[in-house]
Amino acid sequence: MTIHGNRLSKTVAFLFQRVKGAALLQDNRLLASEMPAARPAAGLARPRRGMPYAPVVLFAAIVALFSLVPLGFIGWITVDVGWETVKQLVFRPRVGDLLVNTVLLEAITVPLSIVLAVTLAWITERTDVPFARLWAWLAVAPLAVPAFVHSYAWVSLLPGMRGLQSGVFVSVLAYYPFLYLPVAAALRRLDPAIEDAAASLGLGPWAVFFRTILPQLRLAICGGALLIALHLLSEYGLFVMIRFDTFATAIVDQFQSAYNSPAANMLGGVLVACCLLLLAIEVLVRGNERYARVGSGSARPADRRRLGWFAVPAVLLPVIVAALTLGVPFVTLVRWLYLGGAGIWRVEVGNAFVQSIVLALAGGILATIAAAPMAWLSVRAPGRVQRVLEACHYYVGSLPGVVVALALVTITVRLVLPLYQTFATLLLAYILLFLPRAMVGLRASIAQAPVELERAAMALGRTPGQAVRQITMRLAAPGAAASIALVALGITNELTATLMLSPNGVETLATKFWSLTSEIDYVAAAPYAFMMVVLSLPLTLLLHAQSKRTAGQ
Repeated sequence: MTIHGNRLSKTVAFLFQRVKGAALLQDNRLLASEMPAARPAAGLARPRRGMPYAPVVLFAAIVALFSLVPLGFIGWITVDVGWETVKQLVFRPRVGDLLVNTVLLEAITVPLSIVLAVTLAWITERTDVPFARLWAWLAVAPLAVPAFVHSYAWVSLLPGMRGLQSGVFVSVLAYYPFLYLPVAAALRRLDPAIEDAAASLGLGPWAVFFRTILPQLRLAICGGALLIALHLLSEYGLFVMIRFDTFATAIVDQFQSAYNSPAANMLGGVLVACCLLLLAIEVLVRGNERYARVGSGSARPADRRRLGWFAVPAVLLPVIVAALTLGVPFVTLVRWLYLGGAGIWRVEVGNAFVQSIVLALAGGILATIAAAPMAWLSVRAPGRVQRVLEACHYYVGSLPGVVVALALVTITVRLVLPLYQTFATLLLAYILLFLPRAMVGLRASIAQAPVELERAAMALGRTPGQAVRQITMRLAAPGAAASIALVALGITNELTATLMLSPNGVETLATKFWSLTSEIDYVAAAPYAFMMVVLSLPLTLLLHAQSKRTAGQ
């Protein structure tokens, strides 16, 4: 009986292990296929809770409510002045002219930037063009030159530059790298096996590009295009120098003539409406497609296409772009520095440099932390609530710094006077202004982190929060670093909000440069422009390095 009992127990144990193993295999298959009705088999560790939507939604909602402060400020002014005054200030020929200028600027600049950025990214990442790494770095380097320094350089070279054509020209040169970076990073991560399969089905090179490659670049293109469009709405210094009127320039002019001008606030309301329209267009174009790759192994590096005799025009394009975006500012700065001599380098330059570094790093880190919950929700939990919260995060980036600054000034003076003109208020303004920059890099990185890895981590006993922190956020770390660098670049070049909110004695490179150029003292302003480029250059290199590291290069 004992022998038979032992055999029977061993047989039962063996069958139990086989059943348990089969259940484990079946559950893994169900998990990978994302079957909503699948239930873990007996013996498997279950996730303790669902995905951590509620805490993340709460944090994102707090940031969204805070981002509504400028809009609330405009609404309060609207109620205060009355509907009749609002109609007189909004429905007038001046607003119509500004709206036409803005629409034309957006409609021409954004498509040209997309074409230029995608072409340069394809040449540097997918062809055997000579010195590809050099051209890739030079395509990113214009980010180190602030937009108003671009206009400063071109106006110094060609004093007659003005109007829409000049605005489009300088804007494309200044802002196309915001598109080049995500598009080039996406090209590095695409699996070439998809292109090979399309070619094996009889598609030619152009058909393969437009039917298999371009659709996979849609998220990167939409994010970069939205970023450029928002910058065009809020840019001030670039368009003032070339004398092209936009909503941003008109708002600043109104506030300079009357500190608490209802007309300026009404223009800010129109600007918010333009931003919401851009967000709606971006949502429609972006869609909800999946961009993550799940499978054994890893994608092989893409083969670079042979250009043949096309190598000559392929090299000419990045050379010409580099000459226009880097050569002209470099020559202009060297010329003014040479004319000024050693006497234009003063102690104030060093002080402004240090203060700019501190503000840029602090603001970049805080803005990225504030944007992380919304970036995760936009990828993991798309829906109506997510769209509303995301719109709150994005719209504020279209506002000129002067509108955000005046909203914070009003609140601090009336409610929390000790915070008036402090570093805390200035950093809050930076978070509001640069939330879109932080969102774009984080959203693209999280989209390429498979959700199955989070679920697998929870199946192994991790809490939802631990799964997100230990898996998704680690995979998205390059995007977070890129977001910090992008925000830091923006803070380095930010002008109007810094002028209004900075504590007494605080002067950044941008504010000193602007005060001197306003006095037409281009020689004295040259050191501050040069130091802004010096400060921005390492951040630009970090962006380029992180985009390559994302692809494992």
